[in-house]
Amino acid sequence: MLSNHLKIAWRNLRTRKAFSFINITGLAMGMAAVMLIALWVQHEYSYDNFHVNKADLYKVWNRSTAQGEVYCWDITSGAMEETLKRDYPGIKNATRVYWSINRLFTYKDQVIKAKGNDVDKAFLTMFSFPLLSGDAARALDEVNSIVITEHLARRIFGNEDPMNKMVTIDNKAPWKVTGVLKELPGNTQFDFEYLVSIASNEFLRNDLSWGNNSYHTYVQLVPNTNVDALNKEIRNVIIKHAPKEETEAFLHPLSKWRLFSVFENGKATAGRIQLVRLLLIVAGMTLLIACINFMNLSTAQSQKRAKEVGVRKAIGISRAGLIRQFLTESVLIAFLAGIIALAMVQASLPFFNHLLGKEMLIHYYDPVYWLVFFGFITVCGLLAGSYPAFFLSAFKPVLVLKGTFKGGKKTWLAPRKLLVIAQFSIAIILMISTVVIYRQIKFAQNRPIGYNINNLVEVPIEGDISKNYDLIRNDLLNNGAAVGMCKTSLSVTIDGSNGNGFSWEKREPDQQRMNFSRFGTSGNFIGTMGLKLIDGRDIDIASHPMDSAACLLNETAVATMGIKDPVGKYIYDGNTPLLITGVFKDFIIRSPYNDVSPMIVLGTKSWANNLVIRLNPHTATAKNIALAEEVFRKYNPAYPFNFKFVDKEYESKYNDQQQTGALSSLFAGLTIFISCLGLFGLSAYMAESRSKEIGIRKVLGASVANIARMLTTEFMMLVIIAFIIAVPVAWWAMNGWLQNFSYRVEMGWSIFAIVGFAAILIAVATVSIQAVKAAVADPVKSIAAE
Repeated sequence: MLSNHLKIAWRNLRTRKAFSFINITGLAMGMAAVMLIALWVQHEYSYDNFHVNKADLYKVWNRSTAQGEVYCWDITSGAMEETLKRDYPGIKNATRVYWSINRLFTYKDQVIKAKGNDVDKAFLTMFSFPLLSGDAARALDEVNSIVITEHLARRIFGNEDPMNKMVTIDNKAPWKVTGVLKELPGNTQFDFEYLVSIASNEFLRNDLSWGNNSYHTYVQLVPNTNVDALNKEIRNVIIKHAPKEETEAFLHPLSKWRLFSVFENGKATAGRIQLVRLLLIVAGMTLLIACINFMNLSTAQSQKRAKEVGVRKAIGISRAGLIRQFLTESVLIAFLAGIIALAMVQASLPFFNHLLGKEMLIHYYDPVYWLVFFGFITVCGLLAGSYPAFFLSAFKPVLVLKGTFKGGKKTWLAPRKLLVIAQFSIAIILMISTVVIYRQIKFAQNRPIGYNINNLVEVPIEGDISKNYDLIRNDLLNNGAAVGMCKTSLSVTIDGSNGNGFSWEKREPDQQRMNFSRFGTSGNFIGTMGLKLIDGRDIDIASHPMDSAACLLNETAVATMGIKDPVGKYIYDGNTPLLITGVFKDFIIRSPYNDVSPMIVLGTKSWANNLVIRLNPHTATAKNIALAEEVFRKYNPAYPFNFKFVDKEYESKYNDQQQTGALSSLFAGLTIFISCLGLFGLSAYMAESRSKEIGIRKVLGASVANIARMLTTEFMMLVIIAFIIAVPVAWWAMNGWLQNFSYRVEMGWSIFAIVGFAAILIAVATVSIQAVKAAVADPVKSIAAE
């Protein structure tokens, strides 16, 4: 019986080639979209899922309330790790991870720079990054011991065995290689080429202040620990050791690090999970549109298959048998579409990987993959063929064989019309969503940054740069390469340090909990950055030595603190008074989609890891860079000249939303194409079924324009109804999405008007192809066709 069904199904496919092509192509595109998105979603959920201790790994976060809002951040103090490990039995182990640092590695004649982290020695036993050589439990025991990845090992040592070899770091002390790590997988949030022990760094080793948040802290719990109870225990750990901090601590599980990284009212509710959910909805919509195409085209040709159904019923085939026959046909089409979809996915995977910055692969050798693949094909076939199967099998043989059967009701509630409306409603929703996303990105890009981002470069302070800073600065200014330069603690595009242990006179009770973004500078910060100074003066330790105990505030800090005329007053870092020398206009350091936070810039001689250089705007950038490279080679010869443009780093803040926009536009375009493909097929069948009527109308004097308008009006009305349905749904969905941003665009009526006009234009253009073709056909042939 099955073989007979397959033969008939194959014969029908070959007989109606145009119908088969449209159906298979549309379904294949929908299936390919779902498969691509499923690959991406699986990849997102796999992040750091390979760690053996994954169920017991947590990250320590801070939580503080200010002015009725709960703020959460994942940068903790240096004292957190040892305190948690020592005082709380539920915590088996803990490690700090300091910010990534580019260091210079010298071995024989090899001079290489690599990025890595300072960590506590427990890192390698808590996380499952396999060692090709060395012992994870002891690799970082010794001072000046280093663990490197196999890639870095090849770069430094070539084919030599790196174990126990000495490599000089930053032209200072030799370090011994005590371990070689297998290359990091692509689905981890960690990104390092080497690891060194925090115990080897005197500054980090002694940085145990509860008011300085500069580390990520991870803990491993004792198996089966009650996390809720432990969170209650550690909640006041910061307040206990630093009462002025007024900050709570809590644990965030590994399973949520990647997807739930945004907190609302103290709870992890958002993050990349929003993009995952969005794309899953898009995948479902795309597949649904493809299935609707199948249903519409199958029912549209009902009159062609009515006699077949009538004859089959007349010779005794039951309705159940007919249903099995039609479902077999749909599953066969789905199988062919699935094979084509797999080829499409494989062909488009390099582009998709490039778009998302991933390295996703199809696991052809995994039997589970094929089980899911064929299950997916079967479900798609049954879903797409369900309505046509029940619709066609319900024909009454007497009416069909007498020739009195009519293929469906000519009403606005006809299932075929409802399906077209549903199809275009989905497509219009995706089109509106795409436009809103891109307008939001553009809105944020046009937001004033607060400083002159052009001609600004950053150079890491390394080697002899610090001690030769004044010489480097003078040479850069004298040779015309730069017009300004300053030291900063960190990159000006990263909010890398914060603290809330600040107090001031006449503060409100809950204002002492304010969390400040912290920066350090030795002077000329305002001028080099191109910031607008609202009041007071810039920090300048060279001219005012007492500025090492001074600070600058941004306007948001002053407004939130509620102090008037702040210049000349003091803010206290714990018990240390800091003179406020100036107030500057806000500049964006975090997300350009959110509000600016309070910021404090501290005068400091020692906290300097970064140079900010304002290049000469009147000289070509290439020439400025070449002149700067000469200066740095002169005063820091052991290091290659390493720089980055601030504007390029700032642009990276838009990456996530730009990916969202690119994916939305890609799949919105795909749904429109699939919808138009189905509309093209429907209009072709409509024109064919009404060919005799069209011929008679032409004989009676109807023009080509009149006939084309008659054939397109019905479809245009369906799209207009779809637009009316789609607008409120799209407004609700995108209004909810925009609520994730405190700095957001307003949705005006023009967005909906433009998209509605475009959808109608696309639909009319698609249908007009068949309408005009039918209208210009020879009426004699049309009338004589019967």
